[in-house]
Amino acid sequence: MTFQEGGQFEGGRVQSRRGGGGGGRGIAVGGGVGGLVVVALVVLLNGGGVGDVLNAVGGAAGGGGGVEQSTELGACTAEQANTQRDCRLSATLQALDAYWPTALAGTAAADLPVPEAVEFQEGTQSACGPASASTGPFYCPPDQTIYLDLGFYDLLASRFGAQDGPLAEIYVTAHEYGHHVQNVLGTFDAADRSGTGASSDSVRLELQADCYAGMFVGDAATTVDPDTGVTFLEPVTTQQLQDALGAAAAVGDDHIQAQSGGVDPHTWTHGSSEQRQRWFTVGYEQGSLQACDTFAVQTP
Repeated sequence: MTFQEGGQFEGGRVQSRRGGGGGGRGIAVGGGVGGLVVVALVVLLNGGGVGDVLNAVGGAAGGGGGVEQSTELGACTAEQANTQRDCRLSATLQALDAYWPTALAGTAAADLPVPEAVEFQEGTQSACGPASASTGPFYCPPDQTIYLDLGFYDLLASRFGAQDGPLAEIYVTAHEYGHHVQNVLGTFDAADRSGTGASSDSVRLELQADCYAGMFVGDAATTVDPDTGVTFLEPVTTQQLQDALGAAAAVGDDHIQAQSGGVDPHTWTHGSSEQRQRWFTVGYEQGSLQACDTFAVQTP
């Protein structure tokens, strides 16, 4: 999936932070990845209870004392969004901003406030605690902000075997945005986020966010940019869809646990690779909030 030729994206949607004190990088991204990243990735894409994880990982990575530099990502073109990760993040968020108000029409979240977004290196602070490069992407409910270190995608490919690609990266951003939708709809507050296991509310929240990401991807080629009058994205190719499904599989609890020892379904917080791929596909093919109600089925 690539952005439509001729598209233009305004700046200011993403805050870029450098040299923050949220914890040093501490671990090589390419090779020699230690257990800290494995622990962090077990709670990757976590929509609730992320504060404890961030504090644990940030503290283990070491406190940074640098002065944080913060800027806003500038305007970019569709061509840049197809080749540059930071621009792709900004463009994806703007496409999501346009998609969700229509998808939520008639619900209590029809006037959805857009989430803030922070792209950082080394470390930064969030309302959920300190974040480092080891933390992985996450959504923080208290400040309604998506946080990611764009180098995470290299780690996802090198450590967990995912095929990187534009749609794989778009999937991750859309998943985190899905947590924002859950937060505004009140799903977070209604769920018991303290439990674990394949049928726990924690897993159901994550699978629903995967399903919401699938909804967006399935509709993105028809969502029109109100500023340019052209659709945000070109139709999804078979290979791009496989890239997104591969990213979903790579962050399955069973796949991550298999890299560091034994697989224990009773400890799952995000769902298996099969569950994550299946619910993304449900959203992609059926495209409705009702179809994505992971809390309405006995076994998600």
